[in-house]
Parts: sequence; C-alpha cells; structure tokens
Amino acid sequence: MNPILRNILAVVLGLIVGSTVNMAIIMASSSIIPPPEGVDVTTMEGLKASMHLFEPKHFLMPFLAHALGTLIGAMLAALIAASHKKRFAFAIGIVFLAGGIANVFMLPSPTWFAVTDIALAYIPMAWIASKLVVKKG
Repeated sequence: MNPILRNILAVVLGLIVGSTVNMAIIMASSSIIPPPEGVDVTTMEGLKASMHLFEPKHFLMPFLAHALGTLIGAMLAALIAASHKKRFAFAIGIVFLAGGIANVFMLPSPTWFAVTDIALAYIPMAWIASKLVVKKG
C-alpha cells in the first residue's frame, strides 16, 4: 500500500477506533457506577444541571474512557502507520486532547477532574502507546 495512504488510514482508523472505545466506556459507565438519584445523563443539559451532585467515583469512568480511547487509538495509528509512528501516535493524542479541552468548556466539571483529565488522559497515553508500539532500532 502507498505509504501516504497507509498513514492517512492510520489516522482515520486511530480516531474512529479510539472514539468508539471512548463511547463504549461512557455508554457502559452508568451501569457500572450508577449516576446520582434523579440525574439525567442522556442529555448535555441534564448533565450540566446535575453536575454538582456527582461524587469523585462518578468521574472514574469518563477518565478511563478518555485515557483508554486515546491509548487504543494512538496504538492503532502507530501500528498501521508506514513511517513516523511516534508522530502519528501523538497526533491522535493531540486530537483527543483538543476534544477534552472542548469538553471542559461545554460540560463544566470540578476543577480537579478537568486538570487531571487534561494532564493525564491524552498526551501521556499517546506517549505510552508510542513506547508500546515503536521499537528502538
């Protein structure tokens, strides 16, 4: 396969699979850690209105979704890329970081969670993915 097409495919599949992992964890999260009584987690408005009711345990699954989605997407991109594997892993991390920053503005969450999420769920996961996939040589 043409290396340029392969690199484009690496990014596209990394973003799609990473996003799918993220959404699958988010969708399953309320059955693993139920939301506070009476909270509507199906709409952005419901989440905004009830964010003050969430306890730290309710932020575990969103953090895992962001971190694992980034990790898997970055690993896949690095595995598929024909060249510059680390750069493609970090590209996925940067795109997911941009989404995480946008999410902080769209859905106000506690400052501790926003800082933890932005600092640990995206670029560090892309770095770990690059270390797991890219061999020194």
